[in-house]
Amino acid sequence: MEQTHTTHNGTTATPGAQRRVLVVEDDPTIVDAIAARLRAEGFVVQTASDGPAAVDTAEAWQPDLLILDIMLPGFDGLEVCRRVQAQRPVPVLMLTARDDETDMLVGLGVGADDYMTKPFSMRELAARVHVLLRRVERAALAATTPRSGILRLGELEIDHAQRRVRVRSEDVHLTPTEFDLLVCLANTPRAVLSREQLLAEVWDWADASGTRTVDSHIKALRRKIGAERIRTVHGVGYALETPTP
Repeated sequence: MEQTHTTHNGTTATPGAQRRVLVVEDDPTIVDAIAARLRAEGFVVQTASDGPAAVDTAEAWQPDLLILDIMLPGFDGLEVCRRVQAQRPVPVLMLTARDDETDMLVGLGVGADDYMTKPFSMRELAARVHVLLRRVERAALAATTPRSGILRLGELEIDHAQRRVRVRSEDVHLTPTEFDLLVCLANTPRAVLSREQLLAEVWDWADASGTRTVDSHIKALRRKIGAERIRTVHGVGYALETPTP
């Protein structure tokens, strides 16, 4: 008989619909709490407690999502992220014990899609996992029904069909989250979008506590496409600058 799991919001997930999540964390208390919450949400969970084990498990098990602590024995989470992303693209939620923007930006730079600073609520972590997986599903759908044409805004070029970005005809590697964030800004060039609007559009996340996530992704995006292309409106949000006609 097929087993089902009931999530916290009352929906059920069958094993066929279950997603695999690899949790990489060397603190037994934290890893057990995360694994228990995600299993209650209907996910299949594997765990690893050091860098080498994480890379080996990811290669063998092919998870749909990685929850990855930065500080690990063996080698750190940043190196794990680099090696796993070299094997195959997979969404990564990075965990850090320090509220250090440098750690966050470096994590985003090696392929992480989102981050959370300890301590965090298990409710929020589960919500972030659902959001990341929904984004992957939307990207897969967009790949099968791509928008036609290429959007050109001066020297910035956005190819929706191939999900590629070029600046001055040079390819720029963006994470899936960075691409979605850029497209959101480019849909209404020069218009100011609040952090809350960007959270809702890109992350499907309505809690204002996540606005720091937006700020860090904006900084990572600026480093890749040019700081001058994204304008900060203090106290409001961000706008994509375009050449004047």
